[in-house]
Amino acid sequence: MRLYTLSKRHFVLVFVVFFLCFGLTVFIGIAGPNVIETSVARTDLNNSLKLKPFNLSSPPLSTYNQQLWLTCIVELDQHDVSLKKNVTMIVKVLGVVKDGSTPYVNNQFHNRTRLLSCAQKCSEIIVAHLGYLNYTQYNIFVSFEDLNKLTYTIQNITFTWKTYNPTFSQVEIWFRFVFVVLTFMVTCLFAHSLRKFSMRDWGIEQKWMSILLPLLLLYNDPFFPLSFLVNSWFPGMLDDLFQSLFLCALLLFWLCVYHGIRVQGERKCLTFYLPKFFIVGLLWLASVTLGIWQTVSEVHDPTYQYRVDTGNFQGMKIFFLVVATTYILYLLFLIVRACSELHNMPYVDLRLKFLTALTFVVLVISIVILYLRFGAQVLQDNFVAELSAHYQNSAEFLSFYGLLNFYLYTLAFVYSPSKNALYESQLKDNPAFSMLNDSDDDVIYGSDYEEMPLQNGQAIRAKYKEESDSD
Repeated sequence: MRLYTLSKRHFVLVFVVFFLCFGLTVFIGIAGPNVIETSVARTDLNNSLKLKPFNLSSPPLSTYNQQLWLTCIVELDQHDVSLKKNVTMIVKVLGVVKDGSTPYVNNQFHNRTRLLSCAQKCSEIIVAHLGYLNYTQYNIFVSFEDLNKLTYTIQNITFTWKTYNPTFSQVEIWFRFVFVVLTFMVTCLFAHSLRKFSMRDWGIEQKWMSILLPLLLLYNDPFFPLSFLVNSWFPGMLDDLFQSLFLCALLLFWLCVYHGIRVQGERKCLTFYLPKFFIVGLLWLASVTLGIWQTVSEVHDPTYQYRVDTGNFQGMKIFFLVVATTYILYLLFLIVRACSELHNMPYVDLRLKFLTALTFVVLVISIVILYLRFGAQVLQDNFVAELSAHYQNSAEFLSFYGLLNFYLYTLAFVYSPSKNALYESQLKDNPAFSMLNDSDDDVIYGSDYEEMPLQNGQAIRAKYKEESDSD
């Protein structure tokens, strides 16, 4: 691997290039447009209007708006009020076609209960969420049943339309296209560099990179422009499926590498791969089930929110946290054990240090991005519709895509064979000079090939000493 031929100066240069590419992406995102475009409809209330439904018309929409949210904030006439009360909300959604008629999107009134939580000011309530747009405009009728029972006087109810900024949608299309092209080029170059080597000579990192790079291509979603050409929920769900598949494959890669790098010989499927697939598979199944559940339910009911409307959500949340905790503990165990057992092996130790350092940097940056994006509420209840509405600028979007893409590009560069790599077929009599030095190779550190120069030197010195004594 190229990893073995890099000096300390080269390693520093690799990290510097990684940070420069990531930083450039972040700066481009900071200069880019806001992700969410808002339009506020402020309504002044009096006692006679409280129980009457609100007829709200959305701004003109296009496919570049991607999704539509309607939220509301209840404003009380008294500040510093602490209040928690369930409010019944009745919603009806109609789509406006080009001729001005309003066919039913959902030919029924949706009755939902929402929690009105006020502390100094009331929290935002999501009234409806449309995952894809079939019409150029929407009319939504909203009425509240229990607001007249509050002990405080309601001053205003502010409704806000939220959509994706069309300018950001164009930026997203172009950057996804750029990352798709770059990933395709990196994948082809990496495969080309390994073409002359038998697969049994590949290291475990190289085998996983040959899987992760095509999955990264799907993560960047070459089918993303379909969401602007087809008025359907399918392209959006396909994007979520690709992202969850790549992220879970990355989690599985870390487990397999830190375990496989110290396992000599054959890695049995039952004992080596099955426990890892089971843990990561549960995470993937939970995320995909939750995403599909939300998408399909919103198609039939735009007011649906599984965090609020589903009694099983708390159980799903506990299940996900338990599995995620199990994964973290298992990964930490593998890392500690690998570092403790292999720290004296020169080449294996280098592989461990590089992967651990780069992965640690990526995880730290990811945590910082999440904290800046959600603040202290990052560990609180969030769900799909809310997560999508919390982007503030293009930097938060580009930072995630840029971070993972440049992380995989860096690994592909370091794990690709060096230019002076020797084929094992040419050096089959001396496996110490094999292309790779890992558990897949015939190289065993401390073997006779490493001890031979020392033994020859000792024999020469002993013979020289005997000749000196005889003289």
